[in-house]
Amino acid sequence: MEIYNDLSNPASQEFEKLLNSQLSKIKIEEGKIIEGKINKITEKFVFLFVEGLKSEPVLDINELKSMGLSEKIKVGETIPVLLEKIEDKNGEVLVSASKAQKIKGWDQIISYYEKNEPIIGKITSKVKGGFIVEHVETGTLAFLPGSQVDTIPMKDVSKLMNVPQKFAIIKIDKLRGNCCVSRREIISSFKKQDKAQLISRYKVGDIIKDAECKGFSSFGAFFSVNGELDVLTHLQELSYSRIDHPSDILEIGQKKDLKVISVDETKLQVGCSIKQLSPDPFEHIDNYELNKVYKVKIMKIMDFGAFCELEPGLTTLLHSSELSWTKKNISAKKMFKIGEVISCVITDISKEKRRIAISHRLTQENPFETFEKKYPVDSVVEGEVVNKNDYSLFVKIENLDIDAFLHCNDLSYLNNGEEELAKYKKGDKLKVKVLEVKASEQKIRVGLRQTQADPFDFFKDKEKGSTITVKVIKTDNKGLIVRPTEGCEMDFQIKKSEIALNAADARPSRWTGGEKVDVGIKELQLDKRKVTLSIKYLEEQARDLALKTYGSEASGKNLPFSNLSESLKKKTEEEQ
Repeated sequence: MEIYNDLSNPASQEFEKLLNSQLSKIKIEEGKIIEGKINKITEKFVFLFVEGLKSEPVLDINELKSMGLSEKIKVGETIPVLLEKIEDKNGEVLVSASKAQKIKGWDQIISYYEKNEPIIGKITSKVKGGFIVEHVETGTLAFLPGSQVDTIPMKDVSKLMNVPQKFAIIKIDKLRGNCCVSRREIISSFKKQDKAQLISRYKVGDIIKDAECKGFSSFGAFFSVNGELDVLTHLQELSYSRIDHPSDILEIGQKKDLKVISVDETKLQVGCSIKQLSPDPFEHIDNYELNKVYKVKIMKIMDFGAFCELEPGLTTLLHSSELSWTKKNISAKKMFKIGEVISCVITDISKEKRRIAISHRLTQENPFETFEKKYPVDSVVEGEVVNKNDYSLFVKIENLDIDAFLHCNDLSYLNNGEEELAKYKKGDKLKVKVLEVKASEQKIRVGLRQTQADPFDFFKDKEKGSTITVKVIKTDNKGLIVRPTEGCEMDFQIKKSEIALNAADARPSRWTGGEKVDVGIKELQLDKRKVTLSIKYLEEQARDLALKTYGSEASGKNLPFSNLSESLKKKTEEEQ
């Protein structure tokens, strides 16, 4: 190496020339697979000779054994390796036999994929969503999705583990080096031949007896024929009546006769129909009349109602809202059983939509109409509190199976409605007055305060401008709370702006409570139970009277109104 380092020496220059001429004959590139010949073996390493390299590449013996190359660990044997680095930071050649094997295996996998040929592999382990398959020839790993193991779901795949078998390559990602395989494709290819033979036995018009319902989809139902062929019955071919899902009229495991309506030998599909085995019942739908009672048979019970049969093939929905007059959100499961025959009234027939609406409750007497006849508006009846919420009570009237609505504002004339509501509980007996009955809407409204004397009647003989005497109950920032001294137990508010004519005197703090004061009725609406009381209103009346009676400014000075003289002066100026 000392000779080579001194390039000024003629011998060194000759050595460099010879070395370069030798290397130029052999093309060595990083990232390529090269053949290495074993020329030395130790306990842990194998040394390779590769023509064109300045040093011997070294392989770990354990790496070769893990790759199944134990038999090739002999002097003189050749092993393919991937040349990763011609010279690393330590001046050594870096190679890999396992990476070379994977690259060769990947190239072979791509070749199989491009030729659409299966590979021989074995399932080695289970991972999330599927399994790992090892290519027997190259050891290349591929992913087997759980859905691609078989044509039917398999709970136990232990018998398939580590067994060499065929797999179809269904997807390859060359950039990421990922491969996806399928065992199902191999099995299906064999079954297609058998299925084609089965389908060839059927022709349009054939009747299939006792086909078993196997599954549902949004577009129809699948039936198994003798356990050897699955056929589809489209949603529109299940029933002449309109249905939203096969489960509306069918159950898994139920057996039905089918009529073959299509055979596709290319797609290996057979289409069938249930409804075409019977005549279209809508052809004689005119035989049925609206608002007439008919017997129907319960065929299927759902959360939202029950499907009933008027006649074979003519199915209609009895919605849960049409089961009872009084029970809300009642379940058909609690009222009926499958196969039971009940009475219903036809409420609507639509030939265009091929739909019939029926009602069971219309066959019974409407308790709201019965109530309206027995207890017209303004009747006083006995009731019991059966329920309560944040703003009302529900009162059961006698033995009728209906609840009347009693709002908290109709409990008392005197107290706050919500405070009054807190006094009542379930089981309390009440005497209430019927305020409103809407049989069509199934609503009854009653009131408790309407059975009591109305304290607002105090104002029946009063009119706007009248003067009454009230007692101050309490004061707050908004004004005064007052109550008439005689004949009325209701409290009223005098707003702060209605306390005094002079803004400086309009202070609620002038009163402490208990004082009696005359007030004027500024506004009165008996029909709306509305009244406005005002002290200021009385002062305004007195001022207007004084202005009218006394016409000179001098006279006004003797009146007990601080601003009357100014008002008189203003009036005189206006008259001039």
